[in-house]
Amino acid sequence: MSRPLNVVALSGGTWRPSRTLVLTQALLAELSGHLSFNAHLIELGDIARPVGAALSRQELPAEVEAELQAIENADLLIVAAPVYRGSYPGLLKHLFDLIDLNALIDTPVLLAATGGSERHALVLDHQLRPLFSFFQALTLPIGVYATEADFSNYQITSDLLKARIQLAAERAAPLFRAHPTHLLKIA
Repeated sequence: MSRPLNVVALSGGTWRPSRTLVLTQALLAELSGHLSFNAHLIELGDIARPVGAALSRQELPAEVEAELQAIENADLLIVAAPVYRGSYPGLLKHLFDLIDLNALIDTPVLLAATGGSERHALVLDHQLRPLFSFFQALTLPIGVYATEADFSNYQITSDLLKARIQLAAERAAPLFRAHPTHLLKIA
């Protein structure tokens, strides 16, 4: 009997309310319409202070260590980042500095980002994709980028964004239906 798919979603913002969190939750919800999985949502804001204060992983409290292990053991990782000054936040990078170098090899990663305008849309390909390439993760070809204009009162209102979320989920799902034993990490 195979174990359930383990999907970990990381919302890389530190503030509430958060469009990045709304986007992360929308991706999880859409994906759940295509696949059966156990979901684990990590909000960087919830662990920001201990992560930011840690110079090494040994300095982290047990709760934060558990979140890092969840990321390392994901069968599918969803990473959504807000764009600050042209890139993802330094604290998000620091979190991944604490991840084991070999933990994400061949892990599929669905990338998403939110920003103030369309000018930052390339953060997916020029900032996030290289980060996960370093880890030898498999970044999925369809990423999702959203601007402030795609939301109203922290709800997704853009039909184009909704369609992009749906497309990302539709393209991700067959990877796990077609080759589940190949893509699932062996525990």
